[in-house]
Amino acid sequence: PKNVKGGEVKTSHRYAEQGNTVTITVDPDKGYELDELTVTDSKGRELDLTDKGNGKYTFKMPGTRVEVEVSFKLIETEPEAPAFADVPASAYYYDAVKWAAEQGITGGTDENHFSPDASCTRAQIVTFLWRAAGSPVVNYILPFEDVAESSYYAEAVRWAASQGIVSGVSPTRFGPDLPCTRAQAMTFLYGAMGSPAVTGGSGFLDVDGGAYYAGPVAWAVKNHITSGTGNGLFGTENICTRAQIVTFLFGLYEK
Repeated sequence: PKNVKGGEVKTSHRYAEQGNTVTITVDPDKGYELDELTVTDSKGRELDLTDKGNGKYTFKMPGTRVEVEVSFKLIETEPEAPAFADVPASAYYYDAVKWAAEQGITGGTDENHFSPDASCTRAQIVTFLWRAAGSPVVNYILPFEDVAESSYYAEAVRWAASQGIVSGVSPTRFGPDLPCTRAQAMTFLYGAMGSPAVTGGSGFLDVDGGAYYAGPVAWAVKNHITSGTGNGLFGTENICTRAQIVTFLFGLYEK
């Protein structure tokens, strides 16, 4: 064949006798790869091809003329994760941010910045969890009047509420723009994992055994998702940064 889009094909023989071994060499253009290669005899029967590597294929010449058909296709490549100027390779959160960007869980605050030290809102962490779960769509009435149907996080909050992962700051308000605390973050992650049974306490001085987050914190520590802030404290009311949240998620889904 001539004028094949995406590459060239050559044969070792222009004419060949029955029983000769004929070599076909395929040479894809840059960015292309071989899609299909077939050799058929005059009755339309497909001949056996032997892959010799390096783009070379051989067949035994039959007692009739043959027809070679070839096609090439574009090589599909995974999009590269964005390189953020404020995420150095030495940062503890580098692998987590890279993973989150590659998985489409979160991008940057602009094209070149991730803003790792910016506080993470309740809407953001629920959206991250929703995307990590595959962005499921559920039929559920949003119970929160401060979550507009048009907001980027509406489907995430709808899903999280339907699964019992989140509750609001009141029966009718979710507080999407409020910063997420460490206690809330562990509770959200714990709920996303189905609230598995956990025994024993967390051992932290600022985690009361009767608190709503006691079980989630104990679970997170036992599963090495996070540890305390030092001096026997978990830092339950400390505000989580974007870097910390994706690190928690990375530990949860990639451990």
